[in-house]
Amino acid sequence: MKKEAYVYILTNTTKSVLYVGVTSDLTQRIQQHRSGFFKNSFTSKYRINKLVYYELFQDITDAITREKQIKAGSRQKKIDLINSRNPEWKDLMLKN
Repeated sequence: MKKEAYVYILTNTTKSVLYVGVTSDLTQRIQQHRSGFFKNSFTSKYRINKLVYYELFQDITDAITREKQIKAGSRQKKIDLINSRNPEWKDLMLKN
């Protein structure tokens, strides 16, 4: 059975750092980032916890392939990707 997965991009409050990740449970993973669950992680160190972009895939292997593709791109390509769907860089995990 194939498992759904998300590729996501987080940033900090000043938008100075971008983080690309993959997960099968986006809500839980964002909560882990926000709570500092992994104390010595890159996201904890730089307080990266604002979800600004995500894509849903029906197969985790496709998500991992996409994550690698995004990570391999330049910072500008990541910014362009975020701007294409979320030009105001709103936190997509906040309830409207």
